[in-house]
Amino acid sequence: MENTSQHVTHSTTSSPKDSILTVPMAIIIAGLLIAGALYYSKKPATAPDPSKESVAVQSTDVNIVPVTEADHILGNPNAPIKIVEFADLECPACIYFHPIMKRVMAEYGKDGKVAWVYRHFPLDQIHPKARKEAEATECVAKLGGNDQFWNYVHRIFEITKGNNTLEEGLLGKTAVEIGINKKAFDTCLASGVFKAKIQSHLEDGIKAGVKGTPYSIIIKKDGTKIPIEAAYPYENMKIILDAVIADLK
Repeated sequence: MENTSQHVTHSTTSSPKDSILTVPMAIIIAGLLIAGALYYSKKPATAPDPSKESVAVQSTDVNIVPVTEADHILGNPNAPIKIVEFADLECPACIYFHPIMKRVMAEYGKDGKVAWVYRHFPLDQIHPKARKEAEATECVAKLGGNDQFWNYVHRIFEITKGNNTLEEGLLGKTAVEIGINKKAFDTCLASGVFKAKIQSHLEDGIKAGVKGTPYSIIIKKDGTKIPIEAAYPYENMKIILDAVIADLK
């Protein structure tokens, strides 16, 4: 499938009082310069060129399943700001964006203001391996808990080159490397016990408007939602989050 990169400009149908953006904040965020969302790219993900496109980010109505203790959450579960990311482990743009989100958490998660929520959105038509890989992460979570889930996801994103190139044997090998019992992992993965969960994430993502990955939704404590339809560079994420955090005060 050809690269269908596009810039992101959100409009909102909510009333002014429902918008998270004050006029100054809108001006700040409208000034963000990014390149297109790296959806469905077959090329290695690279940082977007911040000289080409502009984007206005606003709050809007999003039909997303609420975050609960059943989710995979990195950081403070009660953080006033949650970033829900729908991702595909074979997606080059997700490979690019994952260390950016790790940096976001190192900066904004340390004081409990921001939490990262991971949900699955395997792009089956172009990444047929992604669904089984998503199941593998759930098996690790079952056998090792939430921390091991995140350790595993971090490691998979480090070793994969994306676009359906990860060898299936590395799923078990990587699980063992982080301390998961190989036999238990293999049994879990072969059982398909998490197929329904992955499918539910996919269906929920579609209802939330996900068309490609990564697709993130910033959710404030008051329920305000801001979709981020791109693999944004850290500098752009920082501007958005600083404005959102300032709005909490």
